[in-house]
Amino acid sequence: MITPPRKFLFQMSSVLLVGTAILFSDSCSKTSKADAEATKAPDAPTVAVAQATVEDLSRGLVLTAEFKPYQEVDLMAKVAGYVKQINVDVGDRVSEGQVLAILEIPEMADDRARAQAAIDRSQAEVARAQDQVRQAESSHEIAHLTFTRLSDVSKQKPGLIAQQEIDDAHGKDLIAEAQVSGAKSNLAAAQEQVHVNDAELQRIKTLFDYTKVTAPFTGVVTKRYADKGSMIQAGTSSSSQAMPLVRLSQNSLLRLILPVPESAVPTIHLGQQVDVSVPTLKRSFPGKVERFSDKLSLATRTMDTEVDVTNPSLVIIPGMYAEVDLSLDSRRGVLVVPVPAVDVGSDESSGQVAVVTPQNQIEMRKVQIGLQTSTRVEIRSGLKEGDLVVVGSRSGLQSGQEVKPKITAMAASSQ
Repeated sequence: MITPPRKFLFQMSSVLLVGTAILFSDSCSKTSKADAEATKAPDAPTVAVAQATVEDLSRGLVLTAEFKPYQEVDLMAKVAGYVKQINVDVGDRVSEGQVLAILEIPEMADDRARAQAAIDRSQAEVARAQDQVRQAESSHEIAHLTFTRLSDVSKQKPGLIAQQEIDDAHGKDLIAEAQVSGAKSNLAAAQEQVHVNDAELQRIKTLFDYTKVTAPFTGVVTKRYADKGSMIQAGTSSSSQAMPLVRLSQNSLLRLILPVPESAVPTIHLGQQVDVSVPTLKRSFPGKVERFSDKLSLATRTMDTEVDVTNPSLVIIPGMYAEVDLSLDSRRGVLVVPVPAVDVGSDESSGQVAVVTPQNQIEMRKVQIGLQTSTRVEIRSGLKEGDLVVVGSRSGLQSGQEVKPKITAMAASSQ
């Protein structure tokens, strides 16, 4: 067996000791580096924030209704007759007083001639009655003069004229006076008959005027029922199946009948301005509350409220649906924050927000809440304009925690 030299063994043991020392030193440096990284503070989280701003705030109620014409009527004929001429068709715009159709009633011309003849006859009767009055007055004048003379002679020379003769003259005077009164009564009756016949003629002329069917208001013809030659019954009898001529609709002014719920009824008042959105046209129009029923429906607990919308260009068609934004409450110049920024309390008048201080630290604050909308909350106390409030998740945030605020697209769009 060969024994290695001592010098070689010494060198080998030195190498082993140096290697062990190097390995131990490297292991210790790695351990200390890991411990240092473990004790280093984590980075501050980024939170979405929004600024508290001063704005005008309003809370509204959106209701859906259908446009109806302000006025719509089926035009009937006052008298029966044949359609001689019809001047309009569906879609025509007409003005108030414009002639829409003319009826033909041949027998009405005969009625008018008959009424005129009756007037002429009654006027002749008046002339004859006037002659009778003049004749009766003349007879009465002679009889009265005779009686007066005989009475004067009898007074001057009593017994010269028999009393019987004086009495006969007196009787003739009274008869003549009565005849005058009768003649005057006949004259008055004849004159009244003239008025009656004249009224009958005027009635026939008025009915004749009804042969011209005119527009009662400016509007649009939405339906035509009859054509030339159609027989039209008078629209005055409920027992007859009278057919209208046309349907006229006033579309330059439209109305919306809104079922306002009971909770919003106290906020409704005449003249209230509303915004009317028409999804079909992708446009909005101004409207105004003009009338309401002032009574709740027992079935739906709503009150019918009518909003008028002007439509001079007739761009809105009756029957279209509209969304009406009724303003129930409003505030001017109030401090507001987005709805996601507030944790509302149980009483709905207070809440809590997470405020990012100028040192970028979280501060939990109690706030008083006012008017609320779908996107905004009025802050009555607890914040000032320009304060940054967290609008994202606040579940992991604590007071004093350092954060990195960032106004996100959601927060910016909500302002």
